[in-house]
Amino acid sequence: MVVGVTVGFVFAAERRQLILEMVRANGAVSLRELARVVQTSEVTVRRDVRALEAEGLLDRRHGGAVLPGGFTRESGFPQKSHLATAEKTAIADLAASFVEEGEAVVVGAGTTTQELARRLARVPGLTVVTNSLLVAQALAHANRVEVVMTGGTLRGSNYALVGSGAEQSLHGLRVTRAFLSGSGLTAERGLSTSNMLSASVDRALVQAAAEVVVLADHTKLGTDTMFQTVPTDVITRLVTDEPPSHDDRAATELQALADQGVHISVAGPGAGAHAGAVPGPEQVPQQQRRRDVPPLPGQRRTHHPHPPGAQPQGGGGAPSGPQLRSAGSLGAEPPTARVADLAPRRR
Repeated sequence: MVVGVTVGFVFAAERRQLILEMVRANGAVSLRELARVVQTSEVTVRRDVRALEAEGLLDRRHGGAVLPGGFTRESGFPQKSHLATAEKTAIADLAASFVEEGEAVVVGAGTTTQELARRLARVPGLTVVTNSLLVAQALAHANRVEVVMTGGTLRGSNYALVGSGAEQSLHGLRVTRAFLSGSGLTAERGLSTSNMLSASVDRALVQAAAEVVVLADHTKLGTDTMFQTVPTDVITRLVTDEPPSHDDRAATELQALADQGVHISVAGPGAGAHAGAVPGPEQVPQQQRRRDVPPLPGQRRTHHPHPPGAQPQGGGGAPSGPQLRSAGSLGAEPPTARVADLAPRRR
């Protein structure tokens, strides 16, 4: 959880010291969380963050503050799980609406993808390949959902399997789409993360999918971290939340991503009301699909990590109950991916 204390009225100097202590303890904290802890408005907190940045004590990011130094430090799972929770819920609700019965998908590690997994539990006949213990746990009791775990070495900070074992187990895999999160997203560099091993496994997940869907709340827009995961021209769709009206930089970044061919789907604040349900795209409330920015024509090449029209072997009927097995067995029986879903979606 985010390290912080609840306080009553405090003077500006005390308030800024509390903000600084929270950022130092957590690596990155949203303005909303800072305002909640020091019990003041986000406008006041934003002014405090500007003052601390002028002193070189922290750096501002879209919707939050991070440790100084250009690249953000990766927070552990307990800290991440309490940041931008409403935004992650809205993003997960909307992302789940793109998944259909009988699909095979890969889901990477992260707190937002964990939220997505909870919603995918109700999609019948689904096969989910993941390197995340938390994603697997969210689906372990799902009826008629098959969960396929990669091999690898456990990385305790985010409960993910990484390393050569995880990457090798993904060779030869064919699925319709990959859902990934990360530490930062820019139009110039794409999705990035702070850990080399995590980045390498995410790249292997991308190679298995015909489409790549990135889940990132607005605080990650414009943030650049050390290791590139997915270049911008490989990202099919970004599912994000509505940036605050004052956040011109986030809006500019979204438009830049759209100009480079990324479909932008923006979830509204009403999405959280649908937690636990998995509606189809036509059933998603209008406030949950507040903005969908298509790419400009002629600016994007189609991403085919495997030959177009390639149909996986094996498949058959949907499994009768939740099944956990290693991705090492996928060489003989890759999960079924429906060929009709291999072309980019048009909404």
